[in-house]
Amino acid sequence: MEKRRLGAEGPELSVIGLGCNNFGMKLELEDSRAVLEAALENGITHLDTAEMYGGGRSEEIIGECLGSRRDDVVIATKFTPRPQDEPYTPGALAKRIREACEGSLRRLRTDRIDVYYQHYPDAEGPQEEALVALDELVRAGKVLHVASSNVSAEQIDQAQEIADQGSLSRFIGTQIEWSLLNRDVEAEIVPAARRNDLGVVPYFPLASGLLTGKYRKGEAFPEGSRFDKLKPLADRVVSDENFDQVERLTAFAEERGHTILELAVAWLVAQEPVTSVITGATRPEQVRANVAAAQWQMTAEDLAAIP
Repeated sequence: MEKRRLGAEGPELSVIGLGCNNFGMKLELEDSRAVLEAALENGITHLDTAEMYGGGRSEEIIGECLGSRRDDVVIATKFTPRPQDEPYTPGALAKRIREACEGSLRRLRTDRIDVYYQHYPDAEGPQEEALVALDELVRAGKVLHVASSNVSAEQIDQAQEIADQGSLSRFIGTQIEWSLLNRDVEAEIVPAARRNDLGVVPYFPLASGLLTGKYRKGEAFPEGSRFDKLKPLADRVVSDENFDQVERLTAFAEERGHTILELAVAWLVAQEPVTSVITGATRPEQVRANVAAAQWQMTAEDLAAIP
């Protein structure tokens, strides 16, 4: 599988990454192991997790399943913000980051985290405090690279300015929600990533499942599907406008011999700042489908014709 460097100085990531948020939540150990094995067998070397996934269980499962193959993959994990009901005091954010890192290292059974994300910006803690704490982890060898997630264009610019002024470790990438049904990030966040030499790692490429082709306008959600089980999720993405766009995209993909899922993934892979697309899976066959989708190398004409 193709690999791309995350930012100017980051690690090389497989263009398809495995989102491990299902581990310890929807999937227990053996089913998670089957998904992870399928990922490794099909060339995925980028594993994305977070301390909040399954209350840490996702990290534990990755650590248990990888064993001696730790050096074969790039592990990205994320620390959560301070509790919202906890008043900020100077040093509280740095303490949270240090403790979170130690916990992730222990659960992952590793001596370093390849890419460490700030999962969400802290509502009160200053960026400088976070960057100094993260830089200390890099200097200690516990973290190799740092990155941001769910931030604004302004926060991207500010973080890089603070890092440069203080000779601190710079963010090398940013994770954002980006799909053919959610393109708001293209106005400001993607350009900010470009001008700051950040690699972009999109998540929710299938718009929480709406771009799988599983759901049709005017039809009941398939029994047992995500939208059937999680009404708040369905309410967030399901609309007549989105269904109409899904129909247009489906026709576009089928005219070219592909599925809408393949279009959703291949389109993101074709975007210039994208390093790796995070794709989740609950079964090995889903992993294989996501990997196959990245093999469609869309032409400039295809990209310009997207409805």
